[in-house]
Amino acid sequence: MSHKIFQNLKCSNLNVYSMAKHIDLNSKGALATGIEFLKSGSVIAVPTDTIYGLTCDATNTSALHKLYNIKCRNEHKPVAICLGEISEVKLWANIKHLPSELLSHLLPGPITLILNGINTLDNSVCCKGKVGIRIPNYKFVRNLTKGLGKPLALTSANLSGQPSAIHPEEFRTIWNKIPAIFHGGVTNLSRNGSTIVDLSEKGVYQIIRRGVAFDETLTILQKFNLKDKYE
Repeated sequence: MSHKIFQNLKCSNLNVYSMAKHIDLNSKGALATGIEFLKSGSVIAVPTDTIYGLTCDATNTSALHKLYNIKCRNEHKPVAICLGEISEVKLWANIKHLPSELLSHLLPGPITLILNGINTLDNSVCCKGKVGIRIPNYKFVRNLTKGLGKPLALTSANLSGQPSAIHPEEFRTIWNKIPAIFHGGVTNLSRNGSTIVDLSEKGVYQIIRRGVAFDETLTILQKFNLKDKYE
C-alpha cells in the first residue's frame, strides 16, 4: 500500500471511545482478550521491556491507519514490527549475511534490528525495503503476537513528539482513542526506548538510536567482529 492513504490524514481530537478499559495483564483471560482486540483491527496499549507501546496487527491496513491517527505520527516514519520468536525473523527479513548465532545473542531484548525486508509489508512498517524488527523480552507482548499469528506493529504509547511513557497515567491524552490498556505497572525506570541498530549490510552495523541497551549491544556486535559502518 502507498503512503497516499495517509496524505490527507489529520490528527483527530474527536473521542472515539468514552474511556479505555484498563485490564490487568495478569488477570484471567487478559491474553485472549488482547488477541481478540487485535483480530478485530483495534489498537491497544501494552507494556514492553522498555516503555509502554501501542500495537496492532501489522498486516491490517485499517489498523495501521488508526495507529498513525492516534499518535498524530508523520506517515513517513515507519514503526517496527514485533515477532514472538527468533525463528520468525527469517520470514520477514534477510538474515543470511549475519553471523551465526548473532540473533540469539541480541534477542529477545530491548533492541530493534533494521534489516532488509523480504515480504510485502505496508509502507508504514517498511521503508525503502528495510524493516525494523523487535522481539521484546516481555512474555505478554510476545504471546499476543503468537496468538494473533501475525507480526504486530509496535510504537511508543504517546503523541508523537511527547515523552515516552513508563506508566499508563502518562498517556492519558490518548485514552479516549483506544479501547483497552493492558496494565503492567511501571515498566522501566528509563524513558529511553529500544536500542536501534541497522544490520542490513554484511560485516557492518550502524547505531540509529542508543536506547537502553547500547552498551550491551555494542559488546555483542564487537564480539561477532562487526565493524561500525562509519569508522
